[in-house]
Amino acid sequence: MTDQSESSVLFKGPCDHCGSSDARAVYDDGHTYCYACPEDTAYARPEGTYTEQPRSVEKSSPSLLPVGEFRALGKRRLTEETCKKFSYSISKDWKGTTVQIANFKKDGMIVAQKVRYPDKDFKHLGDQKAGLWGEHLWKGGGKMLVITEGEIDAMTVSQLQGNKWPVVSLPNGAQAASRAIRNSIDFVTSFEKVVFMFDMDTPGRDASVECAALCKPGQAFIAELPFKDPNECLVAGEGKAVVSAMWDAKPYRPDGIVNAADLWERVRVPKENNSFEYPWEDLQNKTLGARKGELVVITAGSGVGKSAVVREINYHLLNQGLTVGNIMLEENIDRTALGYMGLELDHPLHLDRGTFTEEELHDAFNRTSGSGRLWLYDHFGSTSASNLLDRVRYLATGCGCDFITLDHLSIAVSDADANNTNLDERKLIDMLMTKLRSLVEELGIGLFVISHLRRPSGDVGHEQGAVTALSQLRGSHSIAQLADFVIGLERNQQDEENRNETKLRVLKSRFSGDTGEAGTLTYNQDTGRLFASCGFEPQPSGGGSGPDY
Repeated sequence: MTDQSESSVLFKGPCDHCGSSDARAVYDDGHTYCYACPEDTAYARPEGTYTEQPRSVEKSSPSLLPVGEFRALGKRRLTEETCKKFSYSISKDWKGTTVQIANFKKDGMIVAQKVRYPDKDFKHLGDQKAGLWGEHLWKGGGKMLVITEGEIDAMTVSQLQGNKWPVVSLPNGAQAASRAIRNSIDFVTSFEKVVFMFDMDTPGRDASVECAALCKPGQAFIAELPFKDPNECLVAGEGKAVVSAMWDAKPYRPDGIVNAADLWERVRVPKENNSFEYPWEDLQNKTLGARKGELVVITAGSGVGKSAVVREINYHLLNQGLTVGNIMLEENIDRTALGYMGLELDHPLHLDRGTFTEEELHDAFNRTSGSGRLWLYDHFGSTSASNLLDRVRYLATGCGCDFITLDHLSIAVSDADANNTNLDERKLIDMLMTKLRSLVEELGIGLFVISHLRRPSGDVGHEQGAVTALSQLRGSHSIAQLADFVIGLERNQQDEENRNETKLRVLKSRFSGDTGEAGTLTYNQDTGRLFASCGFEPQPSGGGSGPDY
């Protein structure tokens, strides 16, 4: 074997003579040597330079291209020195097409190549797990590492710092960013600070967050650039902005984690009061109003009048100019519409139409159901939890509802999705309440949820006026845990004298902590209205603008 001490191996590939797939080494002086061939055929003299690819490689796949030349990239404003340092070269593929090659090295040898064609198409050759591009240039354990989305951007950031500080890039762009970071996680996390400087588009931003989550707490930082990527900044004459973005990168925090020191601008000015009045003074004083962004559970025994109470609340919100959505699973939409018209006319229209003319009825319709601010869900018997969640979202985003009512929770989970049939009612309610809580926060709506109670211990049930308690909520403790308010209704249906009286009790108040009795409501069978027993009963309006509480 001829002395090869003055040359270095560039890459290994297949051999025509012996058929080996990777024993033939190509050296930087142009000669080749196959370690699997007999001695008399192992060595081949160079023909021209090593940029001329032997025919054996032309027939092989995958194989590596000749390194080619290191040149300055004028349009990119990158110097020859930078390209040579990172082994970014200009060469030709097997068909003679001029290409740019990003060479991946390991232990001094080229083990993979990312080939860029003039039409911006890419091809990967060699070891597909060769690590981050440029990783071989730096020792781990340094102060700071910058990771870019592409090779041109990595060389840009490096060149702006005199090619002295660690910069690497993803081998396959944003779409495979997290996999690439995982493959080199020991190298990446060996640095004290890791700055992700990906493209400023949606895939780049999403990938930077995904990759930052793989680092140690407090280690990852995400840079913001004035242009799409570092090289665009350099070409636009904003190279200093890249360096500033590197040093000013913000530390990554998972969604929802906020340093309270950043909240001054949000708390220095009193927020606009977003509370809206309840129809009854005692409940208003106890709760300080209904607010968007809160989940309110209204609970009682069967037949106590939960739907009537929540209808009065919704009607009062409509009269304050708000948009209201109703998902009433125990009644059809005709009954709901008539209910609101009846409140406007102070007459139970669902029982009889009274002596109202069609004009009076239509006038009442226009002020309530026909106002354009009342949205109903015609469920057609479809009450699956996932379907209802979609409807809540649409009522909020598509219809602009400020407050939405779901009546009631047990029906919402009774028609469980097919893949949840093995879950009991408690688990289904847990899942639904968690998702409803998230929707309230995400959409900024006020949500009223009707829930049933379990029978209390003892001889007196809720239908006989038993006192309500959080522990009696039927199905799951998550109902009480996730709600901002829980309001219990207590009525003795068997008491001939007081059966039309309903006591309100605030069982939970996250807003103020003020719990306890919140007044008594009396139902007038003639008007179909609920009024505070200590206040004035609304008089029939005969088509007026609504009750005056």
